[in-house]
Order: sequence, then C-alpha cells, then structure tokens
Amino acid sequence: MDDHSKHMRLFTGSLIEIQRLQLDLDDAEIPSMVKNNFQSGLRAGFYGGSPSQVELFIYEEDNEKAREILAAFKQEMGI
Repeated sequence: MDDHSKHMRLFTGSLIEIQRLQLDLDDAEIPSMVKNNFQSGLRAGFYGGSPSQVELFIYEEDNEKAREILAAFKQEMGI
C-alpha cells in the first residue's frame, strides 16, 4: 500500500455478511473499509437506503488474494 493506493468494491451485502467477511480478510491481513449508507442516513435524520446494501472496499493491490477469500466465503455461506 502506498500514498496512491485506490479502493475498490469487493462485496455488497448485509451488515452481518460484511462483518463475517471482514474477519476472514483481517485474518489474511487485508485491510478493508465499510460503507453503510443506511446507517449514515439514520444518523443524519433521514432514511438512507437499504440495510442490505452495505459495501465492503479493499485496496486494489489486495484484489487477487481477497477474491480467493471471497470465493471461499460465498461457498461457505451458500451465496
């Protein structure tokens, strides 16, 4: 990771799915970032989207390794 690293969306799903996937990524030392428009909207005082549309982002350079983890996660979860 350097100063010019860019984020890319890895997965969109429910908060529970995202949190579970984050644990697998953390075990592999892959940093991730969650974008939850629903929670952001609630905090701002308005309804802000669907609670099942939480997004998980990773750095582009972690894509290959993260895709392997994502495939295993999807198979385990039956997604």
